[in-house]
Amino acid sequence: MKAQVLELAKLLISRESITPNDAGCQEIIANRLSQLGFQIEHLRFSDVDNLFASLGNANPRLLFAGHTDVVPTGSLKRWRTPPFEPTIRDDCLYGRGAADMKTSLAAMLVATETFIRDFGASLQGGIAFLITSDEEGVATHGTKAVMEWLDERDQTFDYAIVGEPSSHEKLGDVIRVGRRGSLNGTIKLDGAIGHVAYADDTPNPIHSIISALSPLVERQWDEGNEMFIPTTFQISNIHAGTGAENVIPAEVDVKFNFRFNTEHTPEQLQTDVENALEAINHTIDTRVEWRLSGSPFLSKQGNLTDTVADQIQKHTGLIPQKSTSGGTSDARFLVPKGIETVELGPVNRSIHKFDEHVAVKEFEPLARIYHDTLVALLT
Repeated sequence: MKAQVLELAKLLISRESITPNDAGCQEIIANRLSQLGFQIEHLRFSDVDNLFASLGNANPRLLFAGHTDVVPTGSLKRWRTPPFEPTIRDDCLYGRGAADMKTSLAAMLVATETFIRDFGASLQGGIAFLITSDEEGVATHGTKAVMEWLDERDQTFDYAIVGEPSSHEKLGDVIRVGRRGSLNGTIKLDGAIGHVAYADDTPNPIHSIISALSPLVERQWDEGNEMFIPTTFQISNIHAGTGAENVIPAEVDVKFNFRFNTEHTPEQLQTDVENALEAINHTIDTRVEWRLSGSPFLSKQGNLTDTVADQIQKHTGLIPQKSTSGGTSDARFLVPKGIETVELGPVNRSIHKFDEHVAVKEFEPLARIYHDTLVALLT
């Protein structure tokens, strides 16, 4: 399987599929699935391409979920080789999307092709693929929209495997069974412009926002719980100033994010921030805009979770840690539907970075884990 996964992963990486552009990746996948007898649906919502492919409608049904879109490359000068020219170096495959998550897509497809070839006559259940080009972006017209489309058609699934790069040090050492929530905020301050020599006449919005947010930065929000690590508050952007050294700015924009667990609700966190902002000088207009990317979720853990763990141990010798850490993923649109969901993919240390890569030695065991999970659950 290794050579097949490598060939397909290189083909997908060569497509410049920066969000929300699919760049033809889904067509490659659809063509191969159609040869296996899958029913193909190309679903374009707004500027996002989605692929839904299904084979068999009996239960249990297993869904492979993933995305073809990748994050921007950053400065090309920082890459040792061009990001969309897949390159083997030091026994690793380099290229944007190698780890997140075109290798997983390739392994899922090769595993399914092998399974249908060897066990198609014994299939007891159904297999489906849900692939989007809108996971790295706002994720409004991707998996979320496709799941709504499937709901209208009464299509349900028992199991889902999401190919996000879950592993930390070695393939299979971590699987995701949930994720923390993500709450984004933007604070906008609007005061008066003034001369720094006459600061008593012009309240400084930069000073005000630093004073208000410092307690939030220093606060320990919780200690986490059995399944979730502690909640964090991070300021990601501050924009202010005219460029002059002697001018108090009128406006400040601050962007921040909560990664929160089940010890908090979005409403509680919003209230805490808004209470902190009450300390800002009343002559400075202050407002907050909120965007909830996703609430914390935890998948039920049964046959799929046990089977994936067993296959990881079989093919890697590792007993995987069940984790809810990391960023958001499209599993947040699957778990609330009652689908038992596991995220399993390559080592994630290079994702979104320059010289993103994945070890070639991971290709065979990853495809085998996917393949043998199909065998265990669907034959």
